[in-house]
Amino acid sequence: MSSAPAPRSAAPDPIVPLDPLHTGGLGGHPRGLTTLFFTEMWERFSYYGMRALLVLFMTTAAAQGGLQFTDRQAAAVYGTYTMSVYLLCILGGFIADNFIGSRKAVLWGGITIACGHFTMAIHSSVTFFIGLGLVAIGTGLLKPNISTMVGSLYQPTDERRDAGFSIFYMGINIGALTASIVCGFLAQNAWFKNLIAGWGFDPTKSWHWAFAAAGFGMTFGLITYLRRAPTLAHVGHAPALNADGRPWGKLALVALCSLALIGIMYLSDQHRWIVIALFGLQVASVLFFAFRPNVESRRIAAILILFIAAQVFWAIFEQAGSSISLFADRLTDNRIFGWQFPSAWWQSINAAWVILLAPIFAWLWTRLGSKQPSSPLKFTLGLLFVGLSFLWMIPAARLTAEGKVSPIWLLGLFLLQTIGEMLLSPVGLSTMTKLAPARLLGVVMGIWFLAAALGNKLAGVLAGEFNSSSPASIASFFLHQALWVGGATVVLLALVPWVKKLMGGVR
Repeated sequence: MSSAPAPRSAAPDPIVPLDPLHTGGLGGHPRGLTTLFFTEMWERFSYYGMRALLVLFMTTAAAQGGLQFTDRQAAAVYGTYTMSVYLLCILGGFIADNFIGSRKAVLWGGITIACGHFTMAIHSSVTFFIGLGLVAIGTGLLKPNISTMVGSLYQPTDERRDAGFSIFYMGINIGALTASIVCGFLAQNAWFKNLIAGWGFDPTKSWHWAFAAAGFGMTFGLITYLRRAPTLAHVGHAPALNADGRPWGKLALVALCSLALIGIMYLSDQHRWIVIALFGLQVASVLFFAFRPNVESRRIAAILILFIAAQVFWAIFEQAGSSISLFADRLTDNRIFGWQFPSAWWQSINAAWVILLAPIFAWLWTRLGSKQPSSPLKFTLGLLFVGLSFLWMIPAARLTAEGKVSPIWLLGLFLLQTIGEMLLSPVGLSTMTKLAPARLLGVVMGIWFLAAALGNKLAGVLAGEFNSSSPASIASFFLHQALWVGGATVVLLALVPWVKKLMGGVR
């Protein structure tokens, strides 16, 4: 999935060679990997289970248990929330690196996430927004630090390291795959609504049973994490206190900058010039660094070009939970052999495609070796496929004039988007670490999180234009964004030779 956590730059804790810890886990990996695999699987279950329902719950009529927001309002909230999740990862990483260590950050992050989901289980607009805030804060603590601990389980030269991250990534996708199925069933299935009605509960409040299920998912992850804590006893320690004490001033600065950016992007819902100004600032930054004489500055320019491309990619890809979720709910025939399934189940399809396609891409890059495309060209192909996904939906939009469309359209959309994800997301992470100067590695990883954050917010802005009442409007919605991404793809393709030159020999 797109929300796969990225390893931070903090140096791993020294590893004491304890054989039982380092060989007793999944596939002969460290035992701690099993702990982190199931903790992250349940955390992703909670995150994607709630996310699959978010826009649907907000746009549902009050009489049916929803908040009765307009599509535009729901898309704006969704974009701000998903942006905050990524943006707060920078703050969460700083807290772990300088104050409490990764191990405690994951624990407290998980507790905060569970509290957020259980808060959302209470039917109220106030508790809804409080819950969203808690989940965002908790994810910011847990998300960057759990992957750091995965890296800390291995020596830098351990050949099992990449395979360990692949196993961990599979846990993410298993959690995401099952989340929408379980939570979507609880929120939308008529049988379950009748069941709780028979128990004396209001069936229109089934949404909150699903939010509670997400909370129980995170609770299961915490139980696993605490029960198997000894397998992580040698990693994730808090940093030693030095003579200068803790950097409280820097913490305040990082927190204020994060909150300020969230506030600025929130205002972009009413003032679109803010988005244009931010893109202009990014282009100006590229030009500033590109024409400086030293290699380090030119590589930063390459990073910023890929940063802009990543934002465009996520702006389309992350509409899966907003505009695409509404298309799936209102305009798609959600039946298998005559059996109606919850529209939220579509949120599991990306994870299913990842599980199917990841081994193919791993084989492909290994097979091609030095002949594989360069990183900028892979980014270009990633943009191409995500643009094609919206181009693919134009005929589907026109067919809605005749009624609900076949599920094949959404299956194709998610296939194209997942191919794009495989080309851009893992490649982007790897490229950032190779291009970043050693002294700026943490900053560059923060930039990568920021690209995802701004892309998610832009996805919310774009999804606000979705209008499901008119086939012509839907077709125009997909066409305009496909053309926009197509233009970005052409520009990046033209820039590939220049970006490769800026990268200074890094492939």
